[in-house]
Amino acid sequence: MTFLPIVDRELRVTARRRGTYLTRMAMALIAIVLGVFVYVAGAGRPPQERGHVLFQALSFLCLLYCLAAGRRSTADCLSEEKREGTLGLLFLTDLKGYDVVCGKLAATSVNGFYGLLAVFPVLAVPLLMGGVTNGEFWRMVVVLINTCLFSLAIGVFVSSFSRDSRQAFGANFLLFLLLVAALPACAGAVAALGAPHRFIPELLLACPFYSFYLSFDAPYTGLKEHFWISLAVVHGLTWLLVVLACMIVPRFWQDKPAPAGRKRWRELRQAVNYGGAAKRKVFRRRLLDVNAIYWLASRARMKPLHVWLFLGLMGGWWISGWMSAGRLWLDVTTGVTMALIVNSALKLWIALEAGQRLAEDQKAGALELLLSTRLSVQDILRGQLLALRRQFLVPVLVVIVLELAFMWVAAGESPQFTAKILTMSIYGSVMLIADAVALSWVAMATALTAQSPNHASVSTITRVMIVPWLLLGAVAVIANILAWLGIPEPGWKFYLGWWFAFGVLADGVFGFTAHWQLTRNFRELALKRFSRNSSGSLGLAK
Repeated sequence: MTFLPIVDRELRVTARRRGTYLTRMAMALIAIVLGVFVYVAGAGRPPQERGHVLFQALSFLCLLYCLAAGRRSTADCLSEEKREGTLGLLFLTDLKGYDVVCGKLAATSVNGFYGLLAVFPVLAVPLLMGGVTNGEFWRMVVVLINTCLFSLAIGVFVSSFSRDSRQAFGANFLLFLLLVAALPACAGAVAALGAPHRFIPELLLACPFYSFYLSFDAPYTGLKEHFWISLAVVHGLTWLLVVLACMIVPRFWQDKPAPAGRKRWRELRQAVNYGGAAKRKVFRRRLLDVNAIYWLASRARMKPLHVWLFLGLMGGWWISGWMSAGRLWLDVTTGVTMALIVNSALKLWIALEAGQRLAEDQKAGALELLLSTRLSVQDILRGQLLALRRQFLVPVLVVIVLELAFMWVAAGESPQFTAKILTMSIYGSVMLIADAVALSWVAMATALTAQSPNHASVSTITRVMIVPWLLLGAVAVIANILAWLGIPEPGWKFYLGWWFAFGVLADGVFGFTAHWQLTRNFRELALKRFSRNSSGSLGLAK
């Protein structure tokens, strides 16, 4: 029998896919574009300095890519097989746990890993510019590959004992924070609250950001041992998570009765999220009188409270900063940073929630049942929008009012920047509303054709939120080139105007297209998956 037969098969299948090569080419093209932007933005500096800045920027973006792409690709790989009932069929054969786990890793990680490899030639360009040494480059390559494997291991470990996709992604993120951020947070707390200059760098060894920092020449010179120990610790955690996943998978694929303790915990969680039987009955009657889909999407009554809890935490953080910094905290930079964080978080949240219900119903086949009832397409869309309005409308309006009020106060503190501050606040408030509307429609349209809710959310965020910033980056590159040629560089009004224009354009184009598709071709989009050639997740169990 072939050693790791699923890995062998998946690699052969992946080698025949066009998307494998397109992903590598797209990642290399993105790295080239970002590199050109960083290089042009530093026009006038010495080549060595620009090369070092280019290397730092691309390396940091690659690190974020590794931490995000690895966990995203493997977060639901095994739990999906459990929900579909195909994982047990694999264990009827001679396959072992490590065969299945390694096969899923190969099937889900090839594209992301190839994309990382495609960036390395671009990352080596600063070597030719003299801004990076050979040792610095190769240490960074090792750190990025190690981080990518670590991220993949986190995803596959959580997926090995999970069943629900949402729980898998949530537990994935929590484990990531526990391994990457918990010990560094303890080190920071000890340094802040303990004796003066009391810092414990050993608490950072399990954090990939620490080995990333030590890979540069300046910190590496004095902390060589820490770099290699941190690299070994992260790599050891990777193997530990993979081995644990191989041991867990054969034992957690069966449908077993829940233990009494877990059952009580599930009932308590359901009572908190949905309320008691009497409250659910009243809530159901009230929402069903309005719209059936509205009730279906709003049964988890705590969702609006989650948004308010997030805003309360952000408000508490701002108040604590104001109490410690005083009037310095009213600086416009603080307000703009706070507004970007809150607005971006709300937009991402809307993108995740807007298409979640439709994507899950589409994947489970429940959407066809809904379309066979008396519910019209307008009823389904209206119910989805009502649920989003119930969850986000009032918090978004409160955020806009508070941001405008803060900017008004900041303008009073800095009269010379009054016009700039007020213009930025008005543009930001308008874009928050426009992006929220566009994200709602685009997410619902994408959810009908995407492979999973995760793919739908990523596609929606890319179109509405990332594309305008990429276009603005292109404008900034052109402006820097013209400034390098002697043409005066434009001011803040130029860049703010283009950002607003690109944002409104993206919202209008993608939002209107999604609205037209949903209102005119909803049923065709919902049934589109039946016209595609679908294959099993592993190919052996279908």
